[in-house]
Amino acid sequence: MPEAGALELAKELIARRSVTPEDGGCQNLLRARLAKSGFRCEPMRFGAVDNLWARRGDAQPLVCFAGHTDVVPPGPLGEWHSDPFIPSVREGRLYGRGAADMKSSIAAFVVACEAFISERPGHSGSIALLLTSDEEGPALDGTVRVVEGLKQRGEAVDYCIVGEPTSVNALGDMIKNGRRGSLSGRLTVRGIQGHIAYPHLGSNPIHSLAPALAELTALQWDAGNEHFQPTTWQVSNVHGGTGALNVIPGSLQLDFNFRFSTASTERSLKERLEAVLKKHGVRYAIEWTLGAKPFITSRGRLVEVVSTVIKKHTGRAPELSTAGGTSDARFIAEVCPQVVELGPVNSSIHKLDEHIELGALEQLPKIYLDTLRALLP
Repeated sequence: MPEAGALELAKELIARRSVTPEDGGCQNLLRARLAKSGFRCEPMRFGAVDNLWARRGDAQPLVCFAGHTDVVPPGPLGEWHSDPFIPSVREGRLYGRGAADMKSSIAAFVVACEAFISERPGHSGSIALLLTSDEEGPALDGTVRVVEGLKQRGEAVDYCIVGEPTSVNALGDMIKNGRRGSLSGRLTVRGIQGHIAYPHLGSNPIHSLAPALAELTALQWDAGNEHFQPTTWQVSNVHGGTGALNVIPGSLQLDFNFRFSTASTERSLKERLEAVLKKHGVRYAIEWTLGAKPFITSRGRLVEVVSTVIKKHTGRAPELSTAGGTSDARFIAEVCPQVVELGPVNSSIHKLDEHIELGALEQLPKIYLDTLRALLP
């Protein structure tokens, strides 16, 4: 396997401006390359979002590599040490937007697949890549829509490796074998607007919410379990008042979010929160949004194979974690019983001067390749 394969492909991908939901031609580049290795490439565009489902083989098991070609905006260009869309190698690192999140992982996927197919052209099972340009955006027309299509035609995935940057200090020190759920709410508390000098003629929604808010922030929602930290509840925004100093506001709006474990459910969290509001006599309305359900891949074939391969190439025994934000793995888990996330160090993602160590970019294709060898013997 040529060492420069993943590096050069990562450079080509970084050079394509693919700020979400734009793909910037990344998937066309990958589609042409995958087709040479015998993949049937199926573009799946929904709205403004480009997706690609590429599969080689028809048998089970199906091993899928999943990722996103879109990136977050670069921020102030003048504060980068090099143009974020002109890949730059210096001091043993590859710099550019998407270097860590996650164009290098995609390059490593492709190079690993090419090497595997070269040595085993008649391999057992099937290999697939699922790529989207809507992971960094609202995630409405990306992986979730592709998964819906796979479900409709009964196309099952047995193992999936998502290339999200999961490592903390060094490649392979952590993999994600699940993610917490995300449940958001917009709470509107009703009051009566009035002159601040005549409070008996008004009803201050800020005052009426305060005791309930204090109780909610002190609640232990659950104790977590062997896979998850305890559920957390956080307020992200509070809006109230007219801007005038002498007016009691007529309403208050508060945005909040649960990051929840499998020890709680969407229903139980809603019921407990509303019970506190009712207990304190708060007049309210809530708009709920379920962003993600929690999922877990317990120790099994995929976790064991990936852990063994990482130890072989890095000497590290990876920590299994479900912490952090959401990823497209939450959608894939609906059609795949075993999903893990494995990718580079995440300390520079979404930051200025995003980068990946060249040594990690050399090791990552080898890890993915040995994973394929083990899962499709």
